[in-house]
Amino acid sequence: MNALDVLRERGFVAQVTFEDELYKKLDQEHVTFYCGFDPTADSLHVGHYIPIMAMSHLQKAGHKPIALVGGGTAMVGDPSGRNSMRNMLTPEDIAENCRGLAAQLGRFLSFEGPNAAIMPNNADWLMKLNYVDFLREVGTHFSVNRMLTADCYKNRMEQGLTFLEFNYMLMQSYDFYRLQQDYGCVMQVGGDDQWSNMLAGADLIRRKAQAEAYTLTFRLLLNSQGEKMGKTAGGAVWLDEKRTPPYAFYQYWRNIEDASVERCLAMLTFLPMDEVRRLGKLEGAEINHAKTVLAYEMTKLVHGEDAAAAARDAASALFGKGGQQGSVPEVTIQAQAELSVVDALMASGLAGSKGEARRLIQGGGAYVEGEKVTAVDAMIPQSLMDEKTFMLRKGKKDFCRVTLAD
Repeated sequence: MNALDVLRERGFVAQVTFEDELYKKLDQEHVTFYCGFDPTADSLHVGHYIPIMAMSHLQKAGHKPIALVGGGTAMVGDPSGRNSMRNMLTPEDIAENCRGLAAQLGRFLSFEGPNAAIMPNNADWLMKLNYVDFLREVGTHFSVNRMLTADCYKNRMEQGLTFLEFNYMLMQSYDFYRLQQDYGCVMQVGGDDQWSNMLAGADLIRRKAQAEAYTLTFRLLLNSQGEKMGKTAGGAVWLDEKRTPPYAFYQYWRNIEDASVERCLAMLTFLPMDEVRRLGKLEGAEINHAKTVLAYEMTKLVHGEDAAAAARDAASALFGKGGQQGSVPEVTIQAQAELSVVDALMASGLAGSKGEARRLIQGGGAYVEGEKVTAVDAMIPQSLMDEKTFMLRKGKKDFCRVTLAD
């Protein structure tokens, strides 16, 4: 199948420029394409997962991926879809974040073989630019009137768009131009919220280099209410196990709404589409089997087969029939004479602050060894303190075993 057909069948494609031309090119040539990842944190999150999976499908079809790490663009910050300016990162923070992103991308893309992926950093050229030269070389190709109508600036216009952020489109466009010049890159891919920036880059190449350039955007991962998936009460679902442990990652996908299962199986796993459609047709209690498959396949891709099996076994033990508690998340803290439930919830990571822990208790969502905690000043029972271990639960699905160390 043509790579564009594969992506369309699995539900990725949102918008594409010069579609007929691009289709023929993907059919007849090995195309070099790129997707950018700004290192605004030391880990990628589920929002990055869609373009990463699409890049993998393109590579499997014989095309060459460039995973561009945005060490330079992160110094400015992408205003797309935001109503406030991003926090300014130090060069040291950005360099550290770049290392984390590189390690994660290597799980999905092959960096060996005839169409091996490469991973340049746009800091290599953006940080060396002379500003006046850049304005003369690149700025002359951009219409301010057109830029002000771009979707990526709309939310920021209401709150006040800084000139710093206004430069982001030019920088990202220049990235595409440099990759076209240096590597023969002819296509940029990314989330649909990047459409305006990507069009600007393709337009710059066509104006400045008189060369072909294409853009392909992917649908954002939304639930049936049109809300972005991949977020919890505690924030984003991360691909780094230190930020979102494998068990919590597994449980997030095991508990998604029924209406999203087939779409997630198609976009977030490599299961054949016949199997995706079969699982998507399950109804009632049987849909839980499809959710288990989704959670296992995704956890295997992100954290490895052993972690996925451990998470599945732990969930089955806790919510299925019989068995042991398996690899439920665990935390070890220093033994003490007394321990409040509030402090235990914080130490376990089930609550991010004392205020959050108190609200959890007040809302009836905190449990110690299966017993609901009813008082915000409750203490861990002495009998459990003597045993040196106990199970905490947050709501219906989130568990953590606490061990007290002498």
